Amino acid sequence: MTQNKRSIKLFDPALVGTAIGQSFTKLNPRLMIKNPVMFTVEIGTIIMLVVSLYQLFTGDNSQGALWYNITIFFILLLTVLFANFAEALAEARGKAQAESLRKTREDTPAKKINAGTSGMNDYKTVASSLLRKGDFFICEPGDIIPMDGEIVEGIATIDESAITGESAPVIRESGGDKSSVTGGTKVLSDRIKVKVTTEPGESFLDKMIALVEGASRQKTPNEIALTILLAAFTLIFIIVCVTLKPFADYANTPITIAAFISLFVCLIPTTIGGLLSAIGIAGMDRALRANVIAKSGKAVETAGDIDVLLLDKTGTITIGNRKATNFYPANGIDKTAFIEACTLSSLADHTPEGKSIVELAGANAVNFNTTNAIFIDFTAETRSSGVDLADGRRIRKGAFDSIKNIVTKAGNSFPEETAERVKAISSNGGTPLVVSQNEKILGVIELQDIIKPGIQERFERLRKMGVKTVMVTGDNPLTAKFIAEKAGVDDFIAEAKPEDKMNYIRREQESGKLVAMMGDGTNDAPALAQADVGVAMNSGTAAAKEAGNMVDLDNDPTKLIEIVEIGKQLLITRGTLTTFSIANDVAKYFAIVPALFIASIPALQSLNIMGLYSPESAILAAVIFNAIIIPMLIPLALKGVAYKPIGASALLRRNLLIYGVGGVIVPFIGIKLIDMLLGLFM
Repeated sequence: MTQNKRSIKLFDPALVGTAIGQSFTKLNPRLMIKNPVMFTVEIGTIIMLVVSLYQLFTGDNSQGALWYNITIFFILLLTVLFANFAEALAEARGKAQAESLRKTREDTPAKKINAGTSGMNDYKTVASSLLRKGDFFICEPGDIIPMDGEIVEGIATIDESAITGESAPVIRESGGDKSSVTGGTKVLSDRIKVKVTTEPGESFLDKMIALVEGASRQKTPNEIALTILLAAFTLIFIIVCVTLKPFADYANTPITIAAFISLFVCLIPTTIGGLLSAIGIAGMDRALRANVIAKSGKAVETAGDIDVLLLDKTGTITIGNRKATNFYPANGIDKTAFIEACTLSSLADHTPEGKSIVELAGANAVNFNTTNAIFIDFTAETRSSGVDLADGRRIRKGAFDSIKNIVTKAGNSFPEETAERVKAISSNGGTPLVVSQNEKILGVIELQDIIKPGIQERFERLRKMGVKTVMVTGDNPLTAKFIAEKAGVDDFIAEAKPEDKMNYIRREQESGKLVAMMGDGTNDAPALAQADVGVAMNSGTAAAKEAGNMVDLDNDPTKLIEIVEIGKQLLITRGTLTTFSIANDVAKYFAIVPALFIASIPALQSLNIMGLYSPESAILAAVIFNAIIIPMLIPLALKGVAYKPIGASALLRRNLLIYGVGGVIVPFIGIKLIDMLLGLFM
C-alpha cells in the first residue's frame, strides 16, 4: 500500500501553530463549561488574576507576595492553555485531513443522461451540484465520478486513491456487491452508467469531511459517564477546600487564596480532565488512519467491548473467489454433455464461482445457442441459478439441498453415488454444486477455496481478547465445519440466509453480548443495522453503507480485527490516563497539605516525606508539575496506550502497575526536582 496521505506528523509545525491559536480561543467560558474540571480551573485562574491586580494597585500583602500570586496565576493559565492545546491539536489533525479530502470534492462536470432515455449516448454535461438522487450519469476513461452512486450498466477500472490512499486501481461493475462508486474517484478504463444514490451535501465524501473535522463528533456514553464522574470529584474537592477554612481558623493558620486555589487545582483530576476530549478525537483519528470511517465515536468505543464477531467465510477466512476445479458427471451421463449444461447454467452467473465454471470448461465450451433463453439469477433464498432454454431444457445449478428438493419434488430420485460425491467434496473442504436438467441429476461441480495464511493466529489473538469468532457461509454444514476447524473459528453458521445472520445476532444480544459484523451486500443491510458494530465495505451497495456505522475504505474483510483493537486501545487509553491522573493526586496531597499547616501544627512535618524547601516552594512545585504533566502526556493521548491481547485481568494488573503505581511515584520525583530548582531562587 502506498503511504496514506492522511498520515500526519504528531507535532506538525503548521498544526501546532493552529492549535496554539485555538488554545486561546477556547478560553471562552461558553466553550470551557463543557469541560467541568477545566472550567473550575479557569475560574481559579480568574480569581488569582483579580487577587494579583488588587494587590498591585493597593499594595495589600495579606495574601502573600505579589510575585508569588502572579506566578500562581500564570501557572494556572498555562494549565488551562495546555488542556486546550491538547484538544485543539487533536482537532487540527482532523481538520488537516478534512482539507486534503475537500480538495477532491470539486464541482466536477457530470455527463447526465437525459430524462426519459435509457441509453448511454443521450446525455448533457452539467455541474455535479445539479445532480439529484435518482439521476443517471455516465463516466468514461479520465472522468472524475461526480457523485456517489451505483453502477447499473458496465464495468470499469477506478482509481480510488483520493479516498483510500491506495494507488492500485480497483474494478467496479454492475450487479453483485461491487457496484458502489464514490464521488471524487477517477475512472481509468471502460464506460459505466451510474445511478445517483445521494443528495448534494450528503455524499460519502461530505460525511467523511464532517466526521474528520469533528463537526459531527458527539461524546460517547463512556466519555459522558467519565465526565460526570470527574465533575463529581471536582464538586467533592470544592467542598473539601471550603470546609478547610474553618479548620485553618481553628488552628490559627492563615491560608492565602493562592494556597486554597492551588490545593483545589492540584487535587481535582486536571490531567484526565485536560486530555479527555483529545483522547476521544484521537480514537476517531486512529480509525481513519486505518482507512475506516466511523460514523460516530460510539461505534469505535463499542468495538472495544465486542464479545462476538461475525465474519463471512469468503474473502475473510478464505482467499475468496472460489474456483471450479473438477466436473463429476453422474453415472450414465456423458461428460461433454454435462460440461455443456454446466456452462449454459453459468453464462449469466456473474459471481466469481460462475465465471470460474465457464473458465474451467474452456476448450470444451463452444458457441451455445441461447436465443430466447431465460436466465435464472442466483439468490440467497433459492441458493441456485440456471437457465430455461428455448428447446425446453431447464438447467439448474446450486447447493446440494436446493437441487435435491427440486429433483425430489418432481418425483425423481437422487442418485446415491452423487450424494456420496457431494459428501466427499465437502469433507475435503470443497464446495459441491449439483447440476440438474429437467429435474434430473446430471452431476457435481467441485469448487475449492484456500484458507488465508496466518488467519489462525489472528483468531487466536481475538480469542485472547475475549472475542468469540463466528464464520458465516452459504456452504453446507459439512464443508462449513471443515473450514471452521481448519481456520480456528469458535462457531459457524452454515447455509446462511440473511435472516439467519439477524437471528444469530439477536440471540447473542439477548444474552447480553455485543456483536460486530461486516458486510457489503444489500442482503447484509438488516444484519449490519442490527449489529452493535456494523462495518460496511466501501465497494458495497449503498444500502449496506447506510446500514453500517463504519465504512472500510480498503474493502478488507479482516479489518474488523483491527477495528476491535482500535476500540480496545481507546478504552484502555482513557482508563489508564484516568488512573494516572487520580494517582497523581496522592503525591500532590503530600506536597501541599503539610505546607499549609506545618507552621502551626509541627506534627505534620512527618507528612512532609519529600522534605520540600518551604511551604511556598512546595505549593509552586505541585502546581508547576500539575501544569507540565498535561503537555507531556499529549503524545500518549493522541497515539494511544499500546494494547496487547493478554487477557483482561493481566491487562488490568499491567496498567495498574505502570500507570497506578507509576502515577504515584512520578509526581513525587517530579515535584521534588522542581522544588530543588525553585530552592535555588527563593
